[in-house]
Amino acid sequence: MAEFKEREKAIALRKEKQMSYGQIKKILKVSKSTLSYWLRNYPLSEKRIKELQRKGWEKSETSRERFRITMRKKKEERLKKFYKEQRKIIFPFNKREFFLAGLFLYWGEGSKTHPGELSISNTNPSIIKFFISWLTNSLNVPKEKLRVQLHLYRDMNIRKEIQFWSKILNLPLSQFNKPYIKKSSTNRINHKGGFGYGTCNVTIGNTRLAERIHMSIKAIADKYYKKGT
Repeated sequence: MAEFKEREKAIALRKEKQMSYGQIKKILKVSKSTLSYWLRNYPLSEKRIKELQRKGWEKSETSRERFRITMRKKKEERLKKFYKEQRKIIFPFNKREFFLAGLFLYWGEGSKTHPGELSISNTNPSIIKFFISWLTNSLNVPKEKLRVQLHLYRDMNIRKEIQFWSKILNLPLSQFNKPYIKKSSTNRINHKGGFGYGTCNVTIGNTRLAERIHMSIKAIADKYYKKGT
C-alpha cells in the first residue's frame, strides 16, 4: 500500500507539476529505475524541457528526458509496424480458426466451476465482446439468452457503469442481473492499470454446450499432457 501511495505521488508530481525524474527522486527518495517504470506513460513535452532548461535545469537531466522521448517514439513506431503486420497475418478468421481462438480463450479465462454453463469474467471490454461474438457466431447461442453481472466498487457511479457495459456490449438492461458492489474503492486497483469500468461477467446456461466445450478443452489438455507428445 505504501508503494502504491508513492507511485500516485510520483504521477501527480509529473502530471501536475511537470517535474523531472531527478526532481521527483529528491522528494520521494526512490530510485530512478523505479520512477522510470512508474512514469513510463508520462513523458515531458519538448516545450517543458526547454522551459526547465532556461531555469537552470542540469544538462544531464535534459539529455535523459530527451533520450526517453526519443526511445518512446521509436518504440511507438516499432509497435505500430508490428501491429499492421500482425493484423494482416491474423485476419480474417475462418470458421475453424474462430472456434479455436474462442476455445483457447475459454481454456485460459473461462469458468470451470459450474459444469452446466459457460462463463467469463474480465475487466477488458474487448475480451467480453469477443466471447459474446464467439458464443453467438461460432456456437449459435441466441444473444438474448446471455446474462450479465457486473462487479463494481462502492465509489463508482453504478448507473453510469451499467449503461457503459450495456452500450458497448449491445445488450439491453433487462439482461443484466443486479451488480455486486465491492466494499473497497477503486483507489485500491488504479495501480494495476485496469480499464476502470469494473469486472463484467457474461454467462450462458446450457449443459450440453458446456459439456462440449469442456471436453474440447480436455482433448487439447490431454494431448499435451502425455509424455513424448
